[in-house]
Amino acid sequence: MTAAHPRIVALVAGLIVVALAAAVFVGVSLARSTPTAPIAATPPSSASASTPPRTPTPLVTPMPTPTGFPADATAYDLAGLPRVDVFAVVPALPVDVDPTGAFTGELVRAAADLVPIFADPTALPVAALPRDDLYDGTTLPVVEKQEHWVRVLLAGRSAVPSQGNPAQLSGWLRTADVESTTTTQTIEVDIAARTLDIVDAGGARERVAADFAWGTDATPTPRGRTFVMLVRAEPSFGYTRGHPLVYLGVQSPTLDGFGGASVAVTAFHYHDQHSGAISNGCIRLDAAAIDRLAQLPTGTPVVIR
Repeated sequence: MTAAHPRIVALVAGLIVVALAAAVFVGVSLARSTPTAPIAATPPSSASASTPPRTPTPLVTPMPTPTGFPADATAYDLAGLPRVDVFAVVPALPVDVDPTGAFTGELVRAAADLVPIFADPTALPVAALPRDDLYDGTTLPVVEKQEHWVRVLLAGRSAVPSQGNPAQLSGWLRTADVESTTTTQTIEVDIAARTLDIVDAGGARERVAADFAWGTDATPTPRGRTFVMLVRAEPSFGYTRGHPLVYLGVQSPTLDGFGGASVAVTAFHYHDQHSGAISNGCIRLDAAAIDRLAQLPTGTPVVIR
């Protein structure tokens, strides 16, 4: 074999180097173009992490919670229910649960001849309220008002004293069953101070009496809130000297009846003796005081302390 020419050898060697370099370049390019699995990011340590800006938490205004009892549009048969009047004794109806509470300033009266009275607005009615009655007691003060219901004070009793609690009667009426008016005056009696005032909605006081008579320990005057049930003169009651009596919705806490009647209604009335703890529960007044109270409409709120 003859020896290769030096220039040829050099050329071949150069071609080999170029080929190797090209192979290496292609390999690197393929390696770079081949996709690799992503590497999960490692959260920075607390020492090196930057504190993100604080974003204010938005205040969410809660939806108002519906209050009050749901509406009841049922047409009830009232024929078998007891009528609430001064003579009624209805154990199913409650006494006033908050005798020192406030009045709403609203009066209501039945919009029909007879409307249902409820002890519980989620249950069936237990009594009926007439629009008119011989002894009134049909214009009633509201002590709690809801969208569909009003709680009112009532004439009558839940029980006579010898058998239960004879305190001021109360019940619920549907707002759809009543006509509503407002009242701006309240009669306030303070037995300890011996004062009787008419107080208007703005708090102004008219002093009606600076002395009067009230019940004995055995026949006390009932305390708490009540209302004017009836205003009427009764000529047969000679002690009134012809002045009207202002009967209240509340009755005696100790007497089942009085004067041969089955009721023992508390009243404001005239009496010659009108000072001190001497009555059977009524508030005895002078002529000017009883005549002033007789000018107030039925339903007028009364508070006796």
